[in-house]
Amino acid sequence: METQNSGADNVETQQQQQQTETLTSTDNTKECPKRIKREASWPSVLFYLHLHILGLYGIFIMFTSASLLTILFTFTLTFLGILGATAGAHRLWAHQTYTASTSLRIFLMLCQTLAGQGSIYGWVQTHRLHHQKFRQEDDPFYSGRNFLAAQVHSQIMSYTPEQEQLLKQVDMSDIEEDKVVMFQKKYYWVLYFFLHVLLPVNAPLEYWGDSIASATFVAFSLRYLIVLNVCWLINSAHFIWGLDKNFKASDSNSVFFITKSYWPQYHYLLPNDYQSGEFGDYSNDFITAMIRVFAALDLATDLRTISSVAVRKGLTTAVETGRPIVECIQQHATVEFDEMPKNHFLNRDRFM
Repeated sequence: METQNSGADNVETQQQQQQTETLTSTDNTKECPKRIKREASWPSVLFYLHLHILGLYGIFIMFTSASLLTILFTFTLTFLGILGATAGAHRLWAHQTYTASTSLRIFLMLCQTLAGQGSIYGWVQTHRLHHQKFRQEDDPFYSGRNFLAAQVHSQIMSYTPEQEQLLKQVDMSDIEEDKVVMFQKKYYWVLYFFLHVLLPVNAPLEYWGDSIASATFVAFSLRYLIVLNVCWLINSAHFIWGLDKNFKASDSNSVFFITKSYWPQYHYLLPNDYQSGEFGDYSNDFITAMIRVFAALDLATDLRTISSVAVRKGLTTAVETGRPIVECIQQHATVEFDEMPKNHFLNRDRFM
């Protein structure tokens, strides 16, 4: 009888343990709910699909019937849109790499509206989250996956509730103090209609009598297609020009610090350098040259950059003190920036 009671007690004990484990696992499940996967935004899917089809057809129209004036007009608007997204939304507003006068901010705001990338406020908010969550699951641009996912897939997916919440937590206080940005945010769709849609379609028809096909498929669709894909590269370029994980050269861990050869790794660690190009170059790209032109015209000031000397000093300090590398580099960069002449952008060889 004692043996039977003992066996019954063991069974009862095991059942209690199983119940406890079940309750514990249930509690853990409640505490750590499964991540909600991003779903396709079908309006975006259909819009971008039709845009690419119409834009590709625009190439045919451009070579067969569009006037030279329409082609020049199209590429002028294309350049201005890219300038607004790169020199404006990215380097000026997202990373504060330089200070722009009111007139320059208005100009870049209008150019960014031409790009059709949404408001500056929304673009900056998303891009800052991209930097905060780089190569993490919550990055809206899939930086931990592959180029196609970052360039295309991320653009047609809706955000998860977690990402929506993270976006609300992004510090936008500096942007909210910019009256130009907040004006564009308030009246974005009005500006979008007149600058992004009406201007490119109406001008070829109204002012030099080109065809509806040229205005619609070249000046609008093809232009938008080019600007869209170029601007998407801002958040996916690291897959093309970044440091290859399989690259095992002896200096592979430091070369992008010292020589800035591998732009994305340098940019994602130290984003507030105005010379970091969006497309795999450092210092020699056309957008950087345009910022220097703005500075020469006194439209841009406080061009922030970090020389290789400051980077090396920061690395040395990090080794000696055990402090974070980026913190040490920023410390030396701040000291260096205070000592830089205002026209340092004219002496590129020294401040690189």
